[in-house]
Amino acid sequence: MSRALIIGAGGVAGVVIHKCCQNSEVFTDICIASRTKSKCDKFKEELQDKTKTNITTAQVNADNVPELVALMKEYKPDICINVALPYQDLHIMDACLECKVDYLDTANYEPEDTAKFEYSWQWAYRERFEKAGITAILGSGFDPGVTGVFCAYAQKHYFDEINYIDILDCNGGDHGYPFATNFNPEINIREVSAKGSYIQDGKWVETEPMEIKRVYNFDQVGEKDMYLLHHEELESLALNIKGIKRIRFFMTFGQSYLTHLKCLENVGMTSIEPIMYEGKEIVPLQFLKAVLPDPASLGPRTKGKTNIGCIFQGKKDGQDKTYYVYNVCDHQECYKEVGSQAISYTTGVPAMIGAMMVLTGKWKKPGVYNVEEFDPDPFMEALNKWGLPWTENFDPVLVD
Repeated sequence: MSRALIIGAGGVAGVVIHKCCQNSEVFTDICIASRTKSKCDKFKEELQDKTKTNITTAQVNADNVPELVALMKEYKPDICINVALPYQDLHIMDACLECKVDYLDTANYEPEDTAKFEYSWQWAYRERFEKAGITAILGSGFDPGVTGVFCAYAQKHYFDEINYIDILDCNGGDHGYPFATNFNPEINIREVSAKGSYIQDGKWVETEPMEIKRVYNFDQVGEKDMYLLHHEELESLALNIKGIKRIRFFMTFGQSYLTHLKCLENVGMTSIEPIMYEGKEIVPLQFLKAVLPDPASLGPRTKGKTNIGCIFQGKKDGQDKTYYVYNVCDHQECYKEVGSQAISYTTGVPAMIGAMMVLTGKWKKPGVYNVEEFDPDPFMEALNKWGLPWTENFDPVLVD
């Protein structure tokens, strides 16, 4: 019997909640907590009669550590699944430390007032989590998350050393809007408008935003333009995968998205610097988020597929070797199953699986860890079982 506290009530949280309820043998009890309790209650009303999992709800401000501590002491969870905003990661980790509760998230902490994406803040918790005897799993979404598990799996089974990794994130879905983001608009736009970077020979190489473009033909999606971005898992994978010479991250974008984003940048709407408007201080990017379509509402209208995976180049027994492992996910199939589009689905399913790995003891070790530091095999098996089957290609077309 395991009790999970799920913090968040957006699109990804909805997938996590659905998947925990499907997996009632592990998740016997869940508590859904958010600043807006009515969103949590809606999930409970939808699912309580369809699952053996007992569902409770609570109101909590994830920026308020005493509130989080009070909720954890009352509910007594075995694990806290953080699918709130990345700005709130450290508050939730602080509460988990005080209450000795295992922790898992899907994206690394970033300060709200600066576009700085790195693991240093969370890695600084390692010793405290070790002393408390609890586990923290960082980045158990898809990228980061499954991409890290793919890397660990490739390293374990197919390579003596991996020299080059290209992570490719393709969304071939169409929601019909001129401009909308498939996950939290504030996080999405901050990520895309930041400078790009990749790791070469142990050093970060910085590029201008969207400066490096490649075209790739994705299985079941087709040919798409993709652009090099900075992404947090590069930092941990460069440390944890043997033999790395270069690691890069690419994401696809359509021309309509890029044109709208450029216009918004030109008029200052993507800025995170506060401005005064009618006597009140507002952040332009947060205002833009408020007027854009809610990503959780895109499910019924998004058609097409995603394709996310990793291409590896390295050596095995002294011979050059290439390997590509990826998942293809259909937006409408996701919507029919859990009411979400595939971007939320591909993040929420691995969050449930990662929590299951901790609760069943397969990934249980005191400290703070990235997913590639654990045995990938049980996670890879679970991906096939819980809705994200993967495909292997031992002779892939390379990015360059």
